[in-house]
Amino acid sequence: MDPTIIFALIVSFYVAWNIGANDAANSIATSYGSRALTLRQLVILCAILEFLGASLFGKNVVKTIAKGIVPIEILEPHLVVYGMIAALLSAGVWITIATYMHLPISTTHSIVGAVLGFGIAAASQGHLKVEMIKWSEIFGIMLSWIISPIVGAILAFSVFLLIRYILFSKFGSKKVEGVFRYLQVFTACYVAFAHGSNDVANAVAPLAPIFGYSAAGYYEIPREILIFGGIGIAVGVATWGYRVIKMVGERITELTYTRGFSAEFATATTVLSASALGLPISTTHTLVGSVIGVGLAGGLASINLRVVYKIILSWFLTLPVAMFLSIGLYSIMVVFL
Repeated sequence: MDPTIIFALIVSFYVAWNIGANDAANSIATSYGSRALTLRQLVILCAILEFLGASLFGKNVVKTIAKGIVPIEILEPHLVVYGMIAALLSAGVWITIATYMHLPISTTHSIVGAVLGFGIAAASQGHLKVEMIKWSEIFGIMLSWIISPIVGAILAFSVFLLIRYILFSKFGSKKVEGVFRYLQVFTACYVAFAHGSNDVANAVAPLAPIFGYSAAGYYEIPREILIFGGIGIAVGVATWGYRVIKMVGERITELTYTRGFSAEFATATTVLSASALGLPISTTHTLVGSVIGVGLAGGLASINLRVVYKIILSWFLTLPVAMFLSIGLYSIMVVFL
């Protein structure tokens, strides 16, 4: 196999590992915060369901990221390879930094910003025109990042209120909370599956055009690569995911079993719907929005606004940081390789 392809696979696995380490919080942090299961039990469940979601349902979003931002079909093959490797490395480095700082950033923001950086760098070198970058696609993706936490918050708030006013009044809060301790395990699995289906694209989508130049099916990603990405995510969950899990699960608001269930159900429903449409939304934004939504049911005072501000600031930094890293790395590769 071509050494460049091998290197691209290594970098892709590194990004997948990072996604597991950072975005593991999106699927199991609320279950950890409510103590539905132990951290070890949740990590095992999450790793399995993330892998299945990535392997079985990740193809639609891969196509959007692979060819929906930069018109790679007009570029020379080696430039596309350099650009996609630069995008993967840039996204991976930023996610590693954020995970170390316990920040639940959007890995979707990271890879989209990095691919955009590659496109801008290629345009600055005269290989394509800036207006050829698919800005309408980027705007649509960015709009989804705003809408998804709002949808998650509204849905989680609504589900929790239904539980509170219907089930609590009929059966009592203590009995209902006991039942939802077990139901929350199922919603944790639901979120993990949905997350794997959407976010595996962040690690393997840049491989699609690389493989397209060396194998049949220009924009198709082999099923084996989806499985490869799923394994990387699972390993990331199991090895370094605890850093962000504690931030989301414990520091935004107090989580009970019913609140955790509501947040997870809202997140998974929103993300899986987006995956079916091929839309790369931010699972992180959706989950944090959902957690805030159930927190608001107890009043604004129940939310740790300082933590929320810190998380949102990291969201704003993600796309430009990944973009500028990608511009720099791509420019260096074009000059020296």
